[in-house]
Amino acid sequence: MISDHFPPMGLRVRTPRLELRLPSMADLARLGDVAAQGIHAPEQMPFAEPWTDQPPAKVALSVIQYNLGRLAAWTPADWNLNLVVVYEGAVAGVQDVGAKDFAVRRQVGTGSWLGRSFQGRGIGTEMRAAVLHLAFEGLGAGSAVTEAHEGNEASHGVSRRLGYRPNGVDVVAVRGEPVRQQRYRMSREDWECHRTVPVTVSGLEPCLPFFGLGESEV
Repeated sequence: MISDHFPPMGLRVRTPRLELRLPSMADLARLGDVAAQGIHAPEQMPFAEPWTDQPPAKVALSVIQYNLGRLAAWTPADWNLNLVVVYEGAVAGVQDVGAKDFAVRRQVGTGSWLGRSFQGRGIGTEMRAAVLHLAFEGLGAGSAVTEAHEGNEASHGVSRRLGYRPNGVDVVAVRGEPVRQQRYRMSREDWECHRTVPVTVSGLEPCLPFFGLGESEV
């Protein structure tokens, strides 16, 4: 089994409605289909890199290649867990959590997207809560950070509901225009005060060296 060689493939994070896991090849095919069907309105761009400004077939291919690339680049000092989000048996989008020098810094960052047909159901909040539980309860994180562009109210709303605090503003270039980007930070204490979603994690222990934790690193 692939998880015998790369244990994160066996990691599962579950909430009452969702399962989050590293994608199989079949999951990646479904994820590409979801992305090709649309993630946001054409006049909007929630991403710093406008990768959705391509024909649907290229959007799908870029999703597949990006996820494979993140797996190939994984090291214990620089990892990114790009989890597919499965809702009622269907791949709905991606929730990632990643870190550099996690064993020292104990800080993670998150990012996500959902297919448009899955939006507006509270899935975004539930899937972020899932990886925050993994980070704080499972990996012993001390803080988590994220950001969202001005106007991306869905992402801002998720961060506020889960207990993040504003942590400064950047200006980023998006489609050749300046866009304000709100940064957020959550401490362990903030997370403890806003835990509302039940989360279970399985298959974590053999993964710890791959996150830079445990007695020996990979």
